[in-house]
Amino acid sequence: MSVRTNPMKAVASLLKHLRTVEKRQHLKTLKSELINMTNLFSTVKKNEEELLDALTAVDGYIRSSNIHQLIKEEENICKKIGDSAKNLLPDADTRESNVEAAQSSGRTIKDVKLHKREVKSPQPEELERFEVCYKALDDLHKRCFLSLLLFPENAVIKRRNVIFWWNVVLGHESEIFWNVFMELKRGALIVPHGHSDAMIHDVNKFKLSPCTHHESVRPLLQNDLKQFLSANDSKITTSSHCSDCSDHTRFECLALDRQKVKQKVKLSDELGFKSTHWRAVLNVGASYLNFGPQRLAKMKRLEVLQLGCWLQDSASHHIEVESEDFLNELSGQKHLKCLSLSGILGISKLPSSIFQLESLETLDLKACHYLETLPNDIASLRNLKYLDLSHCYLLDRMPKGIEKLTVLQVLKGFVIGRPNKTPCKISDLANLKNLERLSIHIGSGAVIQEREFERLIELTKLQHLKISWGVSDWFRDIQIILPSSLTRLHLECFPVQEIPEWLKPSKLHQGLKVLKITGGKLKSMNHGENNNQWGVEVLRLKYLKQLRVDIPDLKELFPLLSHAEIIQVLNHPYLVI
Repeated sequence: MSVRTNPMKAVASLLKHLRTVEKRQHLKTLKSELINMTNLFSTVKKNEEELLDALTAVDGYIRSSNIHQLIKEEENICKKIGDSAKNLLPDADTRESNVEAAQSSGRTIKDVKLHKREVKSPQPEELERFEVCYKALDDLHKRCFLSLLLFPENAVIKRRNVIFWWNVVLGHESEIFWNVFMELKRGALIVPHGHSDAMIHDVNKFKLSPCTHHESVRPLLQNDLKQFLSANDSKITTSSHCSDCSDHTRFECLALDRQKVKQKVKLSDELGFKSTHWRAVLNVGASYLNFGPQRLAKMKRLEVLQLGCWLQDSASHHIEVESEDFLNELSGQKHLKCLSLSGILGISKLPSSIFQLESLETLDLKACHYLETLPNDIASLRNLKYLDLSHCYLLDRMPKGIEKLTVLQVLKGFVIGRPNKTPCKISDLANLKNLERLSIHIGSGAVIQEREFERLIELTKLQHLKISWGVSDWFRDIQIILPSSLTRLHLECFPVQEIPEWLKPSKLHQGLKVLKITGGKLKSMNHGENNNQWGVEVLRLKYLKQLRVDIPDLKELFPLLSHAEIIQVLNHPYLVI
């Protein structure tokens, strides 16, 4: 594949080829730059030429086996890639990407030069409020907060995933932890990431309060954390404390941190991993994983195996493994309910052992950039409720068999490709009557059958729907009928200039409360229908360079609007209503 054929797949393909030479040559800087680029094409689809020139040069050196010249040109190529990134993203996103890139490469936040905005130290009144709120927590709330200290500093954590984390570590029902989450938010012990205060009820991602790592409160928290980990009734230990534990059988959860030399964590008897009683193994910060022979095969009680970036934002975090052979040891896991390989590099296909996991409910493959195919054997995972295939840029087909996963509630990253590569179609998903969340990616060269999208109306439990277009200059006037249960709709790289028929107020049910349009060619929100208005309450319009937004007209079109975020449109760089 030429890197100019499909920019979305270019970086993932180069990373795969680069892997064949990286063990013999020192190209870590180049690899780090490529990894940081893997998600940029899904955000912006223009200004690609300089970046593709650099990627083409890398591709040429690898294909011609001219590694000597590649090493010689590495510094210059890395500079071109970095400069191109600044042109691809708006300023705010570029600054954030620079911070995340520094973290993933092992540097601290202090090494990053932020322009236009400086990181401020907490004020004395903020520190005082933090300590008061923390000390006022009851035992459960305090243990939940302390468990978050195992994550790397400045980690962006998803609400859904941390509630799952608490459920594994501490037990109890998810509803209890939802209340815990809101209480920690009200006390400012955790702070929203990427949302304004006006959307405080809709926080999906968050960070720990900046006060958490301040020198005045760090001793208190570290002392409590030590007691939390060493308590007789504790269900959790970390990889850095594992060899110090004399009685491993009392622990049910192993948290892989990054306290080992060079951030590598190795599961082997030599380093103290002798327990076969783990119920859950979760990665909270390790970047490199190495598995001793038959290590996973010996863990017969495993219910949760989270090795990737499932607990953090995997868009900017990636995991490397010494070898993917460990996946072959999973066939004997009769109790495994959750398997997360999100962000792990090097996995190009899934072994048959995974499809023998009869109890599996969650399979997270998000950002597995080398993954190319899924077998039809996926139909054997009859208990699967959650399947995430998003950001797998080399995956261009959906296997026949997904439509047989009748208990599936979440399906992310469903790809529509060329007809000969898409045996499973959107119309087949009508069988998934329990589906609540669905994201669809329409790839280049995709052919959509007539009335295929109209069958979405049969998904009577669907609440969240995302549709993204891989090529912004391709569009067929597809007819979509959205189910009445839908509450959130996200359109990414929207390839039309005017509101299509199926998106007009007369075609939408009043239950739709959140509308988000990110990127694309939309020029106007006017729908041309008299006396019809959208019932949307939350509106987000982002990176629409041709869209002009007039506030009075917007309020007339959306009379129930309670919150709007308008970012990088034609006449507004940033506006919150």
